[in-house]
Amino acid sequence: MKRALSVLVVDDEQLARTRLTGLIAELDQVDVVGEAENGIEAVEMIDRLRPDVVLLDIQMPGMNGFEVLAALDEVPLIIFATAYDEYAIKAFEVDSIDYLLKPIEKERLSEAMSRARRLASGGRELGREVEKLAALVRGRGIERLPVLRGKRIILLDSNDIVWIEAEEGLVFVHTGNAKFLANLTMAELDERLDGATFFRIHRSTIVNLNHITEIVPWFSGKYRVVVDDAEHTELTLSRGR
Repeated sequence: MKRALSVLVVDDEQLARTRLTGLIAELDQVDVVGEAENGIEAVEMIDRLRPDVVLLDIQMPGMNGFEVLAALDEVPLIIFATAYDEYAIKAFEVDSIDYLLKPIEKERLSEAMSRARRLASGGRELGREVEKLAALVRGRGIERLPVLRGKRIILLDSNDIVWIEAEEGLVFVHTGNAKFLANLTMAELDERLDGATFFRIHRSTIVNLNHITEIVPWFSGKYRVVVDDAEHTELTLSRGR
């Protein structure tokens, strides 16, 4: 008989913890070994209980979910459970195995636990190999960029990216006919995208050189760069660039 999967539930709301523990009780071979109501408590309980899986809220007072992970020496399998979809890309960048949006349904939780069981049964050797691969991918330049559209994570081929903009603290990636949210800064994108293909024409704009159709003189020594998206967007090329 397979060993039950041990789970720690971390959420600052009692109602949320009660709902999650209730759903877990309906699943086979999954046991709740503890509940934490804040990040500090979560770090202590993870170190002490060594659960297979942590169901982790993100927005919590004092220490958020990402800060909990940063404080751990050994990170168990992490399933984020949150009411907010804007953290999804960052959640996968820290190697979480799933991202559940509240209110969480039993079927969706069961799917996440099945994934956790498959990973847990792979043993330490598999875990080490996965970490090697993750480190390799993180160290490479970007060939496929993870972006968020609604509740979906999409991997964009860098060739399909027409231009990228920073707007009010957020970074948006534009293809020919769609717009996506990215979770990297403009500086990170400027560093990791292929410099032979992508050029930062303004501090708030990066353009794919292969998608430029026209460069038009403008005023004050600036130029307008026209790209081949559906709207034939005109972008500003700053004098300094």
